Amino acid sequence: MRKRKVTIEDIGARIGVHWSTVSRVLNPATRSMVSEKVGRRVLETAKKLGYTRNVLAVGLRDGRTYTVGIVIPDLTNPLFPPIVRAIERTLQAAGYIAILADTDNSSSNERAIIQTLVSRRVDGLILATALRKDELIESYINDQIPLVLVNRTIKNDSATAVINDDELGIKLAFEHLVTLGHRKIAYLGGPMGMSTSYARYQAFLAASRAHGIPINRALVVNAAALTEQSGRAAVDQILSQGASFTAVLAANDRLALGCYDALHEKDLHCPDDVSVTGFNDMPYVDRLTPPLTTLHVPHDEMGTMAASLLLHQLGTSKAAAKQVRLRPSLVIRGSTAPPPQKSKVSKRKKGSRSRRSLQS
Repeated sequence: MRKRKVTIEDIGARIGVHWSTVSRVLNPATRSMVSEKVGRRVLETAKKLGYTRNVLAVGLRDGRTYTVGIVIPDLTNPLFPPIVRAIERTLQAAGYIAILADTDNSSSNERAIIQTLVSRRVDGLILATALRKDELIESYINDQIPLVLVNRTIKNDSATAVINDDELGIKLAFEHLVTLGHRKIAYLGGPMGMSTSYARYQAFLAASRAHGIPINRALVVNAAALTEQSGRAAVDQILSQGASFTAVLAANDRLALGCYDALHEKDLHCPDDVSVTGFNDMPYVDRLTPPLTTLHVPHDEMGTMAASLLLHQLGTSKAAAKQVRLRPSLVIRGSTAPPPQKSKVSKRKKGSRSRRSLQS
């Protein structure tokens, strides 16, 4: 015979409170309306009796599914798991379940995924896939679908977003290299359609002007993707043009890793020959050889704040768009050092363009 399900009335009867009090305690959104002492007794009794909350019934009553869609561009990117974990933890504490989807950096996949999530009546969306000009996101804003952007934002700031202070991050990295004595600094960036890439590129140009360092366009590459392969190809491109440089400022850690590969292939050493900086402080970059100097992004805070802002939207009928900019911090490790007094490549035989290109 099937065992009868435990109800909120059973819990109330066991500890002598009304079922409505039990209901408030079991709903994270209304738990604060009940005293801590009573709340603790309700939760302990619910656990002892084996109570499980009927989310479907609750959703039918208040018109919610208690699900949130999280859409990211690349699940293999180490930047996102810590952010997603913080989002899930915050949503779970409020009684929501997250549905995670990966677009594989495809706009068509993104559209199909979001449309599917909306058709399944998720209560809101947290998106890490935004482009600076993003008609899809703007259409959902116009349709008043609760959503929060994370890590990236759109051009007109019409959406609530939790992003990094990208300008400050690049400024800190640039000033660190200048303080070490570098004047010939290459820049590896990403697609200009992304707010992160655009802001970091503009910040690099501004930092160069602020320090009176002429911008050598041969040392600037905005790659088609923010990946290791793109970083390696960008450094190869710079080397092939014969421009001299002593440092590389990369717009993210994956580009910096590609830079490591390209330098190693040319038998150039970091930081003895070339210093390298990244951005994001992805997990394990402190274990590279050499450990990467980079901008630490508060991943946990970013995820927690994004989820909290979405929960706020879900709890009010009129939530104004809000931009939250988190402050990155420079983490100095072994990949940066003063420029060499005499470049190693100057000792090599003439005739190798890539080897001559790093002469200081």
